Amino acid sequence: MPLAFEAIDALWIALSVFFVLSALGLTYLLIRLGGTVGKLTSFLDGLEREVLPVINESGGTLQRVNAQLDKADVVTDSAVDIADSVDTAVRAVSFAITRPVQLIAGFAGGVSHGLASLRVRKNPRRAYETGRDAAKRREQEIADELREDGSGAER
Repeated sequence: MPLAFEAIDALWIALSVFFVLSALGLTYLLIRLGGTVGKLTSFLDGLEREVLPVINESGGTLQRVNAQLDKADVVTDSAVDIADSVDTAVRAVSFAITRPVQLIAGFAGGVSHGLASLRVRKNPRRAYETGRDAAKRREQEIADELREDGSGAER
């Protein structure tokens, strides 16, 4: 009995060869892919061993930096409190000195104007009124100058 070879048989042989070659190609590819996955796993393990301690150490460093910043915050708060205290003291001293200086300057201006008026007009009552008005004017001028200096106005 002769062997009958038909076209369908050739197709089956070709399909079988294709599947065998595909299986060999996929096997080679999967072996290479397995090696790559192995290398990637090894790389990630090494990275984990190297990076995690660095991350832990940087966390500790950040904690120490935050502690130092907290100390610096306390120092700056203390400096602000000191500056406020000095400002309050300066204002108190300035206020305590300002009024007597106004009175003395007004008195001196009043005496000066009063004596000048007495010399010119020879009227003591008129000289007294002139001196009193000059004293009030001088006290007001000093108050205005101090108010301008305190508010940052131009001189």
